Amino acid sequence: MAAVYLSASMVRLGVHLVGVLLVAGVVTGVVVVASGNVNAEQRQIQESPASQDAALIENRKVSLGQQLFFDVNLSQNRTQSCASCHAPDKGFSDHRGTGAASAASIGDDGQSLGDRNTPTASYAGFSPVFHQTKEGVFKGGQFWDGRASTLADQAAGPPLNPGEMAMPDKTSVIARLKENSHYQKAFKGIYGEAIFEQADKAYAAMTDAIATFERTDFFSPFDAKYDRYLRGEYQLTPQEDLGRTLFFSQQFTNCNLCHQLRTLPEQQEETFSNYEFHNIGVPANTALRAMNDVTQLDQGLLNHPDVDDADQRGKFKTPTLRNVAVTAPYMHNGIFRDLRTVILFYNKYNSRSVKRQINPETGDQWREPEIPETLSRKELETGPALDDKRIDALVAFLGTLTDRKYEHLIKP
Repeated sequence: MAAVYLSASMVRLGVHLVGVLLVAGVVTGVVVVASGNVNAEQRQIQESPASQDAALIENRKVSLGQQLFFDVNLSQNRTQSCASCHAPDKGFSDHRGTGAASAASIGDDGQSLGDRNTPTASYAGFSPVFHQTKEGVFKGGQFWDGRASTLADQAAGPPLNPGEMAMPDKTSVIARLKENSHYQKAFKGIYGEAIFEQADKAYAAMTDAIATFERTDFFSPFDAKYDRYLRGEYQLTPQEDLGRTLFFSQQFTNCNLCHQLRTLPEQQEETFSNYEFHNIGVPANTALRAMNDVTQLDQGLLNHPDVDDADQRGKFKTPTLRNVAVTAPYMHNGIFRDLRTVILFYNKYNSRSVKRQINPETGDQWREPEIPETLSRKELETGPALDDKRIDALVAFLGTLTDRKYEHLIKP
């Protein structure tokens, strides 16, 4: 039986994983062993029995969720897990495809190809529950259209999606879980002896465990160069520092209108998204659609089952910029391959230069938005045009948002 050691930062659901154990697939019989600089005797003094019990259950959920996240047996052909599309060694994104096919994820059948780029699972636990603010603004949720309200709701989707893990129903998923005696013991120990008697409840328990794992600091360590800069542990280069100044200045760019969660700039644990929805004018990815045979327009937020306002057509959730330098391709449909292209795409809204109206990846003019009627023009047209020096500085700053374990993936 293998052991995975969890750090004392479990107080905030932190977990430092020995990832090698699980990257290739689920390891049957993995147990959790708490470790850290707070010894057991001190914990007994500092914590009540109730809090100790809650922490133990939470640890068990993390361990179970970890195993489920890597388990290919939860897909129809036993070839795909959560980690297939959210690879821990690739910024929790999908790097399996090549060419146009890299824009979306392939399914368990080896043939089905999606129509949207798989978002990184990094820092996903910080997205609020899907809701509409008192000002009428839609915010939060999971997936590009927010249709999964919570992280657990998101985890419930792929196993039953015929284009992804393709299990026929919840009962079939639970049957796979019950094949594993360790799962049976773990589920009953956390959720009660009767947990497998109802498929809906067992399925909800599975997604709860996965979501608990995804909230750990394995997914959101806040240890990028930017975080270390805030703690006085790293000195930004002049180019990175210029990019930081530009990013947080509404005088020079429009970046933080959408990509800042905290009230003030340069706050700890900034996720670089306000989780609101916008139509920024991304064109259809025709190369991808030539492969997946999708013909209908992507309605974005209007696809959400609780949204019927036509003004929400073509709007997508603002993604985190954490690990953005290593999670190409970009935009909801994966149409852009390079991070600099993304900044140039935004810059075209504020530049009259003929040069800036050319997509450097195609050599042609930027194509028209897939849905042009609902563009967020106020946000897009804020700020002046950027020259090459400032564009490159923003790219450099975005690189500082890369978790330490992925810094080697940044292309020079």
